[in-house]
Amino acid sequence: MNEDKQQTTRIRQMERRLVRASAAAKRLSAALDNYEAAQEAIDELKKYYGSEEWRKDFADDESGKFPATLKRGVLSEDGIWNLLSDIDELNLRLKSM
Repeated sequence: MNEDKQQTTRIRQMERRLVRASAAAKRLSAALDNYEAAQEAIDELKKYYGSEEWRKDFADDESGKFPATLKRGVLSEDGIWNLLSDIDELNLRLKSM
């Protein structure tokens, strides 16, 4: 392959890499913005999970006090725990980058 073709091939390859990396950086930036905006909600969930309020809500749910149509993933024993574990893993990943 002559030098002109090698250059053209290299430039096209690098252009694809630039486009891919730029798109990934934009998506990550948007995701980090969303994650940052969710920090208050995360902090509130941390306080709620295992609190006296959560225990009462859990017990009342177990006794059938709430309507069946009420969404209550926060009262599942694994819901908040799994989310907080995922968040811990994400934070470790972010720190290691």
